[in-house]
Amino acid sequence: MLKNCAMSGSAISPSAWVERFLPLIKSGGLVLDLAAGTGRHVRLLRSRGFAVCAVDRDIARLRPLAGPKCEITEIDLEAGAPWPLAQGYDGIVVTNYLHRPLLAEIGRALAPGGVVIYETFAQGNERIGRPSNPNFLLRPGELLAAFAILTVVAFEQGEVSMPRPAVIQRIAAVFGALGRLPPGSGWDGGTPEEQSKDCRTQPKS
Repeated sequence: MLKNCAMSGSAISPSAWVERFLPLIKSGGLVLDLAAGTGRHVRLLRSRGFAVCAVDRDIARLRPLAGPKCEITEIDLEAGAPWPLAQGYDGIVVTNYLHRPLLAEIGRALAPGGVVIYETFAQGNERIGRPSNPNFLLRPGELLAAFAILTVVAFEQGEVSMPRPAVIQRIAAVFGALGRLPPGSGWDGGTPEEQSKDCRTQPKS
């Protein structure tokens, strides 16, 4: 299980990708934090009012977070057993972790309308640093293929420089139809009429 080499600036800083797409998850819903590590996203989820199920092989740093609406479970996700968790999650968050046999099960564990938010390292990261083992690096477009049964809201892959150089892949996808994007998404395309006007009024070079 790979839960070091975090992409965040500190061990307790949540992923900006996760923060961005959390509003897609049903308010007060049940969210699975898979391979929860230090609990940085458990803290974030609790602060946003979600019920949390946090899972990891080593729960020493997660135990203090247990309480009402926060269940901590010790499970070796790579033991080779069938999917050891429940179904019907309103959200599933996975960061800095890859065990390929779980990918299909993650999508099937969502409730209708549920959201998966996934972010981890990808091929090319071996040029930059750890992880370099291909078992821990997503292939190009692999998350799109893994979650083909879901509706993709956002997908990115490539090299980033902040908070440190890394090659990453990340997705936010919904078990259901497209809905409203999270606050702050916006766009600056304007109406077709505005775009046409803009083209007509551009100075000629």
